[in-house]
Amino acid sequence: MQLVFATNNLHKIEEITAIIGKQINILSLKDIHCFEEIPETKETIIENALEKAEYVNSKYGFNCFADDTGLEIEALNNRPGVYSARYAGENRSFEDNMNKVLIEMKAIEKREACFKTAIALIINGEKHFFEGIINGTILKEKRGTNGFGYDPIFMPNGYNKSFAELSAKVKNEISHRALATNQLIDFLKKLEK
Repeated sequence: MQLVFATNNLHKIEEITAIIGKQINILSLKDIHCFEEIPETKETIIENALEKAEYVNSKYGFNCFADDTGLEIEALNNRPGVYSARYAGENRSFEDNMNKVLIEMKAIEKREACFKTAIALIINGEKHFFEGIINGTILKEKRGTNGFGYDPIFMPNGYNKSFAELSAKVKNEISHRALATNQLIDFLKKLEK
C-alpha cells in the first residue's frame, strides 16, 4: 500500500516513517511533484488536517493523509493551539515560537500543557480521523537538541526529560504523533485483511 503524507515538513516525514516502518510506502509531496503551499486556514487542528488531505486528494488523486498538531497550554487559554507552527508570526522559526512561549510563561507557575495531533485520512473516497494527545508541562528553559518544534520546552508526564532530551525511539513510542499514527496503522491493517 502507498499513501501520500501531505506535508512539506521533513521532520514529520522522518518521524512518521520511523513509526510506520516498511508496512506502508509513504510518499512525500515532493514525490508527487506537489510544490505549492497547501492551504491551512481552519480554526481547529482536525479541520486543518482534513483541508490539507482534501487538497492533495482532489488535485493529485492519491489516497493520502495529513496531520496537524497543536501545543495547548492551560495558562495561556490553550494557546498556541491551532497556531502553533506560526505562533511568532508568518516568518517564524521553531526558536521564535519557543521564545514567545517562554516569555509569555515567565511569571506563570501553573505550566500544564498537552500536545495534540489530528490525522485526516482519505482513502478510496472515504474520510477517517485519528487523534493522539500527550499531557505534560512547559519547562522554564530549553533542554535537549533532539526533535523539533516545541520539543525542548515540553516535558511529558511520567518523564524527567523534555521531548528533545528523549531518544527518537522513546519519543516515537509515546508522542502525540505516535499515538495518532498507531491508530492510523491499525486502521490500515484492518483494511488490508
